[in-house]
Amino acid sequence: MRLRDIPITAWVGIIGILIAFICAIFAPWIAPYGETEVVGNVWQAADAQYFFGLDNLGRDILSRLIYGTRTTLSVALAATIISFSLGIILSFTAAVSRGWIDTIFSRFNDLMMSIPTLIFALVVLAVLPQNLIVLILVMAILDSTRVYRLGRAVALDVAVMEFVEAAKLRGEGKIWIIFREILPNTLSPLLAEFGLRFAFSILFLSTLSFLGLGIQPPAADWGGMVKDNKDGIIFGISAALVPGSAIAALAICVNLVVDWLLRRTSSLKGGRGDA
Repeated sequence: MRLRDIPITAWVGIIGILIAFICAIFAPWIAPYGETEVVGNVWQAADAQYFFGLDNLGRDILSRLIYGTRTTLSVALAATIISFSLGIILSFTAAVSRGWIDTIFSRFNDLMMSIPTLIFALVVLAVLPQNLIVLILVMAILDSTRVYRLGRAVALDVAVMEFVEAAKLRGEGKIWIIFREILPNTLSPLLAEFGLRFAFSILFLSTLSFLGLGIQPPAADWGGMVKDNKDGIIFGISAALVPGSAIAALAICVNLVVDWLLRRTSSLKGGRGDA
């Protein structure tokens, strides 16, 4: 694959994601003010000193947006990695083992998916202690059900191919078959799904924070910033629109890259991609 073969829409998404990660990594050096530093009057309008204005407590919105990028991306990425690790391991194990293992895993996954994700998360987070580890684990476990469904589908398609049957006849173990035969031949749809789940995690985290059960104050994250400044919309103050626009922009950028990845694959149901 050559760089000039990448479409402009994918480049827009890639650049947007890179900007977000640069802000997340270098937040303390990029942000003009501290994450919780009060620098002026409540909901002060944007000017040369405060690019996006000040929030409901007089904190610089641009600085909190940058720090919120770090919080939002780190939590969403951690939850996505854990959910993918859990979902792929269980789904591939079920696809290779079949029988009662596949039945138990699949029926339990169907049971979990039958419960509305947001309602389930709200109930669990309301009962458990509110800390970052619990939040990440709850998001990861709930999202792993979607990963399991796709992982099992693509693994079943590959598991019946001749090279997998040959590996079984050679006496190779299940772990060897999963990581040496099935996983390399399902990377294309799985990478695309990883991007989709990452975008979903960003939106899900922002929703939880907006409802008060995500990232807790005074830490900045995009959903919490929308929650803190939503009352200003009544008075024509656009402070809540800035983090809301950031959420939408990053989700769009991720989806642009995912769409490009999907176009480069021959099918969502496994097999080697075009690249």
